[in-house]
Amino acid sequence: MGVLDGVAAFEGRSSLKTWVFTILTNRAKTRGVREGRSIPFSAIAGDSASEDDPAVDPARFKPNGMWSDPPRRWNDDTPEKLLATHQTLSFLNDAIAALPANQRAVVTLRDIEGLDADEVCNILEISETNQRVLLHRARSHLRRAIEAYESDEVPC
Repeated sequence: MGVLDGVAAFEGRSSLKTWVFTILTNRAKTRGVREGRSIPFSAIAGDSASEDDPAVDPARFKPNGMWSDPPRRWNDDTPEKLLATHQTLSFLNDAIAALPANQRAVVTLRDIEGLDADEVCNILEISETNQRVLLHRARSHLRRAIEAYESDEVPC
């Protein structure tokens, strides 16, 4: 492009070949200075990534070459979705904290800690029926709170 842009200004004091190579040399120097100011991504990756490492872990593929664990869609983790998820989780944690103590304990042990009903009954020293009732009430309250939050209403 430099040759085409400057051909009208070519005065013929040197050969056309010399003039073209001078333009080429000047463009290369300018680009070298410009690229010298940036850091290549490979330098950011550190020493752990070498040129011989595969781009994707081969264990993620089946023997026939198909994905055994396909990559997630990139738009699943958009900044908007991540922020909304964070805000919803924060609201849910506040809603759990606002539950009565016995409901909060049951829902925390069952749904957050992942314990089964028998373990929760033993830990809290309550009957299985009481555990089911407390869990149902806690989940119902949290469900209503989330529905109200998502519809921008004030939770009850």
